[in-house]
Amino acid sequence: MKTIIEPFRIKSVEPIYFTTKEERKAILAKADYNSFRIKASDILIDLLTDSGTSAMSSNQWAGIMLGDESYAGSNSFFKFEDSVRSITNMTYIIPTHQGRASEKILFTVLGGKGKYFISNTFFDTTRANIEFSGAEGIDCICEEGRHPTTAAPFKGNMDIAALRKAIEEKGAANIPLVMITITNNSGGGQPVSMQNIREVRAVCDEFHIPLYIDACRFAENSYFIKLREEGYADKPVPEIAREIFSYADGCTMSAKKDAFANIGGFLAMQDLDLAIRCRNLLIITEGFTTYGGLAGRDLEAIAIGLQEVMDEHYLQYRIRSMEYLTNKLIEAGVPVMQPAGGHAVYLDAKEFLPHIPVDQYPGQSLVCALYEEGGIRAVEIGSLMFGKYDDNGKLIPATLELVRLAIPRRVYTQSHIDYVAEVIIEVFNKRNELKGMVITEETPLLRHFTAKLAPQPQTLNAQP
Repeated sequence: MKTIIEPFRIKSVEPIYFTTKEERKAILAKADYNSFRIKASDILIDLLTDSGTSAMSSNQWAGIMLGDESYAGSNSFFKFEDSVRSITNMTYIIPTHQGRASEKILFTVLGGKGKYFISNTFFDTTRANIEFSGAEGIDCICEEGRHPTTAAPFKGNMDIAALRKAIEEKGAANIPLVMITITNNSGGGQPVSMQNIREVRAVCDEFHIPLYIDACRFAENSYFIKLREEGYADKPVPEIAREIFSYADGCTMSAKKDAFANIGGFLAMQDLDLAIRCRNLLIITEGFTTYGGLAGRDLEAIAIGLQEVMDEHYLQYRIRSMEYLTNKLIEAGVPVMQPAGGHAVYLDAKEFLPHIPVDQYPGQSLVCALYEEGGIRAVEIGSLMFGKYDDNGKLIPATLELVRLAIPRRVYTQSHIDYVAEVIIEVFNKRNELKGMVITEETPLLRHFTAKLAPQPQTLNAQP
């Protein structure tokens, strides 16, 4: 099929607000050159995140009307629990108001000073919750995942040798769990193979360390396995998903991604003692164990969305949409993560703007240029988001300097995506005019959400 056909019809619409380039320049300055600080009404195409921005289906909206708002023992919770269990087969399922709430509970209970958590790549909120507990997060991305424009089928994989080395160096007793993020968001939305998951499981078994899945985009990862991994072409996505979770001792999930919901998440596990400790913290911070900070109507929407997302017609459309935009950019010579990820297109900011040094945040410069040129809101995933400082205050840069254009599920049409491609190509053609950025104000954790920046008065050439 050459034309990408959306596997849905549009029943309700909302307006998009148009601004001029001069207006956007003023808006950027007022927002201190941070896309998180721009009002949504001033955005033309919003690709900041795919989290909570999906269009819900008519079945989900109908389910919302059935929401049982009972404080304890809500019927909606049991529908939610059944839906989660049918996919994960986890015994203890704890609803939360979103994924980072699950992370906060899990890492508060298991973390602390002297503890280490290992992943293929932790995303920003996951790492922040680990560090907030006093623990440290260690990334073990595979070598292919370190090279954005080099194509490989499973660039989200964990480096098994690096995993083993980290365990041996830190000591298995100091590692409460290993976590695989599927798909690997910080690594370009790249999938993890079933073989890699099995190999990680084997190492965890050897050292008696639990394995958890960050399952935000489990359906997209399952579909990539179906497309790319030998032996899975004829297996339905639900069966592939169940095999993934069969190797895990627990999982966290933001239901704002692969459940199409606008809010919600869960924490699930097989360990009763850990579940009791997590539920105790849930009651203090989120709510009772059968609603976890969510309305009953949200539990209904999540229960339905978790099943809808595994529809293979939808997943084919979703993955093809990412390939469509990626291929248009490749044809224009734009340095972009290859192959296409599952939920977003990632620009290689380091290659896009080689004249801007990493300590002048080329990704953030590109984010600002995309907004100024076409009203597109994206997000930097590089040294602004993940950079640290050494003891002398010198920036320790991130492994990759990326700009993520996260595509909300079932929201934008092909003409919107064509427009996005045109804006990116226009910025690429004028890339030598862009300047680096300097941080003028920041917070210790998750600084990219609220940081204030300004353009460098002059950008020096990067050192070879």
